[in-house]
Amino acid sequence: MKLAFLYAGQGSQKAGMGRDLYEAYPAFRAAFDAPQLPFDLKTVCFDDPDGVINRTRYTQPCMVAFAAGVTAVLRERGIEPAYAAGLSLGEYSALHGAGVFGAAQAVELAAYRGEAMDKAAEGIESAMTAVLGLAREPLQRCCEEAASLGVVRICNYNCPGQLVIGGEKAAVARAGELAKAAGARRLLPLRVSGPFHTPLMQPAGEALRARFEREPFGEMRVPVLFNCLGREKRAEDTIPALLVRQVQESVYMEDTIRRLLELGVDTVIEIGPGRALTGFVGKTVGEAIACYPVEDCASLEAAVAAVRA
Repeated sequence: MKLAFLYAGQGSQKAGMGRDLYEAYPAFRAAFDAPQLPFDLKTVCFDDPDGVINRTRYTQPCMVAFAAGVTAVLRERGIEPAYAAGLSLGEYSALHGAGVFGAAQAVELAAYRGEAMDKAAEGIESAMTAVLGLAREPLQRCCEEAASLGVVRICNYNCPGQLVIGGEKAAVARAGELAKAAGARRLLPLRVSGPFHTPLMQPAGEALRARFEREPFGEMRVPVLFNCLGREKRAEDTIPALLVRQVQESVYMEDTIRRLLELGVDTVIEIGPGRALTGFVGKTVGEAIACYPVEDCASLEAAVAAVRA
């Protein structure tokens, strides 16, 4: 067996996530108790009384804290991956799992990233839309044709037949119309607060670049497959530069999954909440990779039992 950890990104968050894990596992609790933030992680994750968990600046540290906690419990059980990757924000969790960031550091960086993305999106009338049932090339042509109305890009290559476009609202709407005319089966507008993974996020990238100049980066003990590459980094690539690119360039999750299969990975633990990445794996490589999503105590114990078996 060759195991990879796949970390979920923004969008799978929900109030109540992690409550049972926090109560059951001391290692999980540490990921929530240690970070220094201007709000209480536990209150937002477990109760969300103010309804803020879906706001980017809150979502991102909550998701990374959840991921770091699950990673700590799996590590306690002797379960370590051969590779790690994450969807968008999940890349920070993957880098923590690989030893580049400490748990509290990763959570605090995610909070900084979320705030920087919120600021970059201010004043932009933006949209993101999932496009189902259309291949990359025709959708790329639709984006190019719609670009006369503003910025629009394919920002997520999730799996075959599931792409996401994002950018300025008018341009995204026009690209969607063209995609339907080109044969797209369905368009699903996404509830997001900005044009993520497009050039409109360049201010967030520059803010991250400045932060990384004073941030310690540990040695990567486990190879990470990076979003903007769809593969492992090369010697000339630096992690800070890739993270700056990531926030304003496309996420190649389908390519990442195919690369994991090439590397011999046959088992994945998806560290959630949610099961979106398990779905992407199935639609990309079928049953060639077995997936075990972890989002609560029961699914964590099931994943541990399956991997040990």
